[in-house]
Amino acid sequence: MTLIKSISGIRGTIGGEVGDSLSPLDIVKFTSSYSKFIRSKNHSSNTIIIGRDARVSGEMVSNIVSGTLIGCGFDVLDIGLSTTPTVEVAVQLHESAGGIIITASHNPKQWNALKLLNNKGEFLSAQNGEEVLKVAESEDFSFSEVNDLGKYTFDDSYNDKHIEEVLNLSLVDVDLVKSAGFRVVVDAVNSTGGFMVPRLLERMGVECIKLYCEPNGEFPHNPEPLAENLTEISKLVVEENADLGIVVDPDVDRLALVCEDGSMFGEEYTLVTVSDFVLSKTPGNTVSNLSSTRALRDITNNHKCNYESSAVGEVNVVEKMKATNAIIGGEGNGGIIYPELHYGRDALVGIALFLTQLAEKKISIKELRDFYPNYFISKNKIELTSEINIDNILSTLEEKYKNEQITTIDGLKIDFEDGWIHLRKSNTEPIIRIYAESEGEEKANSFAQKMINEIKELI
Repeated sequence: MTLIKSISGIRGTIGGEVGDSLSPLDIVKFTSSYSKFIRSKNHSSNTIIIGRDARVSGEMVSNIVSGTLIGCGFDVLDIGLSTTPTVEVAVQLHESAGGIIITASHNPKQWNALKLLNNKGEFLSAQNGEEVLKVAESEDFSFSEVNDLGKYTFDDSYNDKHIEEVLNLSLVDVDLVKSAGFRVVVDAVNSTGGFMVPRLLERMGVECIKLYCEPNGEFPHNPEPLAENLTEISKLVVEENADLGIVVDPDVDRLALVCEDGSMFGEEYTLVTVSDFVLSKTPGNTVSNLSSTRALRDITNNHKCNYESSAVGEVNVVEKMKATNAIIGGEGNGGIIYPELHYGRDALVGIALFLTQLAEKKISIKELRDFYPNYFISKNKIELTSEINIDNILSTLEEKYKNEQITTIDGLKIDFEDGWIHLRKSNTEPIIRIYAESEGEEKANSFAQKMINEIKELI
């Protein structure tokens, strides 16, 4: 059993001992601590919005969260089966005090989690997350008396409101997409993308072939949208002579694309291609995290705009986007953040913008992919003993490569002319994660192996 407490929320496996899993008592404790944090902000609204993905445990967790919030004196607006970006948009539209998304994102079915939002519909900052964790540790809770209990309301109309907001974006051209007559296969891993993505596509006049779109929480394969988990949709796209395949994770904040020949567009390139389209219409700054592909920097420079990198994590990307007034950003895991709608990763926004781009260019998705650089990211790790000082290793390597472009906001990133290496230490284990990117898989792996050998020499 596992329980992970972090500044962005709490996640864990269902079933097991209190304090060692996402048990009902742990759900109450962390919901109560979040409630106390939100109450301290003195918002004019007394409503907290909740929504969940289709996990088997979702209804149980949602009921506990809802009851706890009501016991803390908050009104609950439950938008039901939904997506992470939909809850974020709902908090904005309703101008509520906060929101809780009940989802463990791409984790397997035995996991669930509470993702915590502020009154802007954005994930809590590191500082605010620490406040919530401190309250949880102190267990200093006080609950409302009977006349001060909150009220419960159910309203699942925000799913359609979210889709409407996406379709109303200035760069989304519904008529153009309709005229293209696209035929698309959708794999939503039997979660809420199973009705949200087809609903969006229907509004855009796109024929939708459904694969694993029953929102029952029974994930038919590993729910992380990586190439090794997408063999079935790859085959089906070819068999159905579809124009492309669309894959989302269980809470629909990550988007992966499949080309018409069954090959992967590459989750790193979801953000790249959508950003290319956005910049061609509205030039501006872009942001991605340090472990995302250099291709975003390249296409941003091609548009004569400025690219910045952030520490890994959606909160960090959003913070850097705001600081640089970026018009689009995100992460290389297929997460697109488009502030014209909201500051959160949103696969529905990505789908609508991508289909508009494809319809405008009048080329196949494979031809579009071939337009971009053929970078490859090699992902590795070294397991060390607890006695080894990882910080000393990173400092030694920083000194060794001081004549290269160095970034230390999140571990150590070294930029070379023909690629980069990013070293990050785990916060929970004696591990160094090693990400290396260059043109082609062989060169990226060679980059990574060279650094692995150098680290071993320092041990």
